Amino acid sequence: MSGTAAGIGALGLWAFLGLLTTLAAGLPPLQLTAMSFALGGAVGLGVVAARGRLAALRQPPLVWAHGVGGLFGYHALYFAALAWAPPIEANLLNYLWPLLIVLLSAPILGLRLGGRRLLGVALGFAGTAVLLGGGARFPAEAWVGFLCAIGCAVTWALYSVTAKRLAAVPTEAVAGFCAASALLAAGAHLLLEPSVMPDARQALAALLLGLGPVGAAFFLWDAGMKRGDPRLLGTLAYGVPVASTLLLAVAGGGTLTGASLAALLLVAGGGWLAATAR
Repeated sequence: MSGTAAGIGALGLWAFLGLLTTLAAGLPPLQLTAMSFALGGAVGLGVVAARGRLAALRQPPLVWAHGVGGLFGYHALYFAALAWAPPIEANLLNYLWPLLIVLLSAPILGLRLGGRRLLGVALGFAGTAVLLGGGARFPAEAWVGFLCAIGCAVTWALYSVTAKRLAAVPTEAVAGFCAASALLAAGAHLLLEPSVMPDARQALAALLLGLGPVGAAFFLWDAGMKRGDPRLLGTLAYGVPVASTLLLAVAGGGTLTGASLAALLLVAGGGWLAATAR
């Protein structure tokens, strides 16, 4: 499999993240994080061990803090966002992360933004205003979920931008980050949440999450970023919020209102505009 094809595979798996999360509804967010990462980490470590590459797990503390903080922080916030807020709206807020990557690349990596990229960022944030404003009414607890969704976007953007400084870290190390994230999530779950015995639907959703969006996707994306065409993958990534939101709507995970459709077009369109700038 070529690097670019691997990256496209990761994008396809991430399109199902929102749908599978809603199918696991009823499981506490940290418990779901622990379950999915435990499976993803176990499979990843098995593959790494079979290839004789366990030495790749020996990384400096800063690398571990970056990997575990990014993976655990993003997914714990994402699962909380979809548990406490309307899934379609929370999912769209989460997908501000590509635009935040563009915005944060200037102060962190010293890259020039330019007018086209700034316009794309402005369109994305206009989509947020349309989504949450315009007379929309949400229950009080939904706003906590919306804050978690915004936290998702900020966390993944910071993780992605700062990863540029750690390009020499081998892909196999991701297996260790997943396993450590599972342990961290399990500890936090036992301290902060009640435990819930998953039913068949929830167990299947957690299984698919661990095998796909919270497992194989990380390895595929890493390979895509390092051995594929990052420009093509970066542009295609802006189709993920469209696919993810439509899957949620078709599966009954929420209602695609006029405001959410307009926000979807603004977020995805702004991202495409920013990604295709020279």
